[in-house]
Amino acid sequence: MSACRLPRKVSRVRLPHPLYGLYERRLAASLPRDAIPRHVGVILDGNRRWARSFGEPASHGHRRGADKITELLTWSEEVGVEVVTLWMLSTDNLARDPEELAELVSIITDAVCSLADTGRWRLRVMGDLRLLPAETAQAMRAAQERTRDVVGLHVNVAVGYGGRHEIADAVRSLLREHAARGTSLVELAETFDVAHIAEHLYTKGQPDPELVIRTSGEQRLGGFLLWQSAHSEFYFCEAYWPDFRRVDFLRALRSFAARERRLGR
Repeated sequence: MSACRLPRKVSRVRLPHPLYGLYERRLAASLPRDAIPRHVGVILDGNRRWARSFGEPASHGHRRGADKITELLTWSEEVGVEVVTLWMLSTDNLARDPEELAELVSIITDAVCSLADTGRWRLRVMGDLRLLPAETAQAMRAAQERTRDVVGLHVNVAVGYGGRHEIADAVRSLLREHAARGTSLVELAETFDVAHIAEHLYTKGQPDPELVIRTSGEQRLGGFLLWQSAHSEFYFCEAYWPDFRRVDFLRALRSFAARERRLGR
């Protein structure tokens, strides 16, 4: 996002069904293939508000949101995205009502296991699994291990994740590594640079996200990929996550392709 330009809220246009399909196909065909982001981060926001709009409990929204994930990953594969990062549970979410949190964690665990069971995507679990119930952490690790040899779209599952928490974890990992080598703090301080942090992030070895999408109309990152999103483009969609459509995804890609990415140069 260029300087002095505020993020743009994206209105949702409801087209008659026949026109919708035609519009979606034309939109997909118009995307320049050399301007597809390699890595897309998605903040899956609005499940509870979606459920509330129907007079349903929060768990209903969380389940519908979980069902939407496979669609998003399929759309990403179709256009050639290489990495998708899904923010499914933040460290802030862990302070929610215990009953709702237990249901949410159970839904997320089932969703991640289902993604692994397809054998289509290579999963990487991002976050501090120590903050989760032991059985949940074990299921997450097992899902990641089952997909270790999958070739194709890489899917980062951010669970128990916070951007500040990730950076703190990266620094701790860096300090432990150098302590094991016998490096003194003075020596480390003299050679330390930003690359050292990048090597210890949850996303190490992956490209930084070029595009970050947040649903539900909220216009903030909330701590998502704080380090990695330094040069990301942001797209804020009005739709709640369970209502997010392929056309919304394509519009986000179109917006990304139309931007001039100077990256500070």
